[in-house]
Amino acid sequence: MHRTALFAAAAALVAGVLAWPTGAGAAPATFAHPGVTVSKGQLDFARSKVNSGAQPWKGAYDRMMASKYADLNRTPKPRAVVECGSYSNPNHGCTDEREDAIAAYTQALAWYVTRDERHAKKAIELMDAWSAVIRDHTNSNAPLQTGWAGSSWPKAAEIIKYTYTGGWANSGRFATMLRTVYLPEIINGSNSNGNWELSMMEAAVGISVFLEDRASYDKAMAKFRTRTAAFVYLSSDGDLPKTVPSQNLNTREKIVNYWQGQGTFVTGLTQETCRDLTHTGYGISAISHVAETSRIQGQDLYGTDVGERLRHALGFQARYELGEAVPGWLCNGSLKRGLGPVTEVGHNALANRLGHAMTNTETLNERNRPAGSNNLFVAWETLTHGDNPG
Repeated sequence: MHRTALFAAAAALVAGVLAWPTGAGAAPATFAHPGVTVSKGQLDFARSKVNSGAQPWKGAYDRMMASKYADLNRTPKPRAVVECGSYSNPNHGCTDEREDAIAAYTQALAWYVTRDERHAKKAIELMDAWSAVIRDHTNSNAPLQTGWAGSSWPKAAEIIKYTYTGGWANSGRFATMLRTVYLPEIINGSNSNGNWELSMMEAAVGISVFLEDRASYDKAMAKFRTRTAAFVYLSSDGDLPKTVPSQNLNTREKIVNYWQGQGTFVTGLTQETCRDLTHTGYGISAISHVAETSRIQGQDLYGTDVGERLRHALGFQARYELGEAVPGWLCNGSLKRGLGPVTEVGHNALANRLGHAMTNTETLNERNRPAGSNNLFVAWETLTHGDNPG
């Protein structure tokens, strides 16, 4: 390669590493509650639609209430140590923890819609059971497991603490659990695939809101913005995707390898598209959840590169999830589909509120309604965010 070309390539790599987004995303002077992924206004809108029998919200609510997570007879299964290996093998409490956290959130939503105190008390029972017992997460998937469960817990806790007047005696112990068991495991991020760190930062941001911890919120948001820029490619990034500095992806070969062998970069492609759309969906979902929490807290990331990356990631993945033929240059002409119920939050914010045309995302959104749960950290988003102006 000519010397000038070598210098240009090196400069592009350096720019890709260093030009990560700054600015928007700082913690608010006063936190809004409930304020993790769903706001009081959004809850009120959803409740009014369900109670009037309007669709798709009534159907979404009915699906939620028919799920195992809404069962008032659910018995929590806490563990002192949750051990999760790769792909949850071994699975010592991994599924139980994630599903109890989703159940707590489900019960909190059911409480808000129905005002039936039994649901609030069940949410409290689930949160109290775990806060009384859990002390650690271990094995290789510990950071991801902590991120997944830690994304659902604060959503449940925010609704109960700030809307249920019946009292929650152990809310302080629950906060201590989040502060001492969950936050230390996730706040420093991960150099694994991008969906790991995005889910971890979703949990860290949500936990920081519940704890009103401005320093942790700022740290998590900075990592989130860097990782989002490294997870979704935009043509404005240059010839190569942006990278996370700590990963030392300082050659084209390393970057292509990290992007699952994909060497052609187009707007909307993600770091895990060529792995499968399921893990890609985990990352997209986490991006939308953090952007939504940030909006509720007073800083609208949808108008920044975060929103631009989210919009294009949704649209690009939706095309192929809907069945469009995969071209030969993309993932060697083969994609593993299965994006999951991850489109409602981003579509509502970007298409409905900001007016972006998102035809493929909208088509997929409509096809998947009412959105259910992925049984990891996503749940009931047609109910909470479908066409919701709150």
